Amino acid sequence: MTSRDFEPNLPPELTESPTSGQSDYPEWLKDQLHDLIQHQDFEAAKMLLEPAQPADIAEAIEQLPAPLQVLAFRLLSKTEAIEVYEYFSPSMQQQLIGDFRQPEVLGVIDGMSPDDRARLFDELPAKVVRQVLHELTPAEREATSRLLGYPPDTAGRIMTPEYVALQESQTVAQALEHIRRCAEQAETIAYLYIMDGQRRLTGILSLRELVIASPDRLIGDVMTRNVVYAHTDTDQEEVARLIQRYDFLALPIVDQEQRLVGIVTVDDVLDVMEAETTEDIYALGGVEAVEDGYFQTNLFTVARKRVIWLMVLLLANTLTSSVIRSQEAVLEQVVVLAAFIPLLIDAGGNVGAQSSTVVIRGLSTDDRQMKQFSWVIRREVTAGLLLGAMLAVVVFVWATVLQGNAMVAIAVGISLFAISILASFAGSALPYVFHSLGLDPALMSAPFITTAVDVLGVWIYLNAARIILGIDG
Repeated sequence: MTSRDFEPNLPPELTESPTSGQSDYPEWLKDQLHDLIQHQDFEAAKMLLEPAQPADIAEAIEQLPAPLQVLAFRLLSKTEAIEVYEYFSPSMQQQLIGDFRQPEVLGVIDGMSPDDRARLFDELPAKVVRQVLHELTPAEREATSRLLGYPPDTAGRIMTPEYVALQESQTVAQALEHIRRCAEQAETIAYLYIMDGQRRLTGILSLRELVIASPDRLIGDVMTRNVVYAHTDTDQEEVARLIQRYDFLALPIVDQEQRLVGIVTVDDVLDVMEAETTEDIYALGGVEAVEDGYFQTNLFTVARKRVIWLMVLLLANTLTSSVIRSQEAVLEQVVVLAAFIPLLIDAGGNVGAQSSTVVIRGLSTDDRQMKQFSWVIRREVTAGLLLGAMLAVVVFVWATVLQGNAMVAIAVGISLFAISILASFAGSALPYVFHSLGLDPALMSAPFITTAVDVLGVWIYLNAARIILGIDG
């Protein structure tokens, strides 16, 4: 079948097609691309991809059936392929490496930014990394090896060595000419970095400041000497906080001798923040983060990563059972008390989860108020007291309506009041404890808060009921 037999609705001809950037555009692009490749109309497929953004092309190709993904990717020019490849998921990148002949994949990988290439190599088997590294050009091999030599999750690992450097002795006109020559290889030219003869970072200059300065002025006279920077061993989360705090587009990275070795750009920081936020959200639910995305991971791996904390919580809940068994005398005399146990521990768990979420988020964002830990705990306990009072009134009325026993309703109300205070204290204090021990507060807090609220909550409830109802035993 020729292109005359099959006439696709290409963007210039399809007035009702979605615009690039809209949420349904990648789906539309995928459908059109699928039909064109199926009918072997490769020229029309190339025309379809030309005006699309790399991120949209990557998403569309990933949604194609596996046999068509390689064909679609090969339709791209080398420059387009490099940009699109960087947007693929790690699993898709590995798959394409396996599907391509060696010269084809090397052309794409050699053209990637060193930081993106290092991120890709982190996901690949060591044998493949060694093979690909050996085939790279000497300059790219050296740049990538240097980044891979830094510890994971540090500024050195996510930085790029592609930046524009200037000298204080250069004039503005000389600097502009230098930028014209090397801007093509730089990650960004929004900021220009000034170094001395030993490559030590001495200042910074924005492109805007350079353009509006007189051509004959020296760089040393117009640059800013008070530079915000990070070291190669700085944690990537701290780098993200610095860029967010100062609204930078890039942050210079120096080694222990203050020599400029690279920059971290805001697009890399966004990836870091997304990954760290995802990890924290998973941790709050007791789920270990996965590399390729939750829904791209096989179910056996998912189950293995989720079962660990479920087993911990299962064992912890045996303590609750032990408390209930020790109070069988109370439950035997007033059986209706057992009906309110789930209500109390669930309400306490919710209050504790709210407090822990607030504190963990503050610790993650390095909120200045979080340094006043005693003030934060007092604030959350006070909030728990107010919440407990309001919930106690509601549950007292509800228990009275359901059971018609005012004394049981009082026991339930008082217990919920006390449990809310306990849950607020546990939810705010435990994250601080684990943070001070160097443990992940998001991962560690949930099971321990649940255990504390369940065990102590049931103990408070049954003992309060024993006293209020005058039960012996």
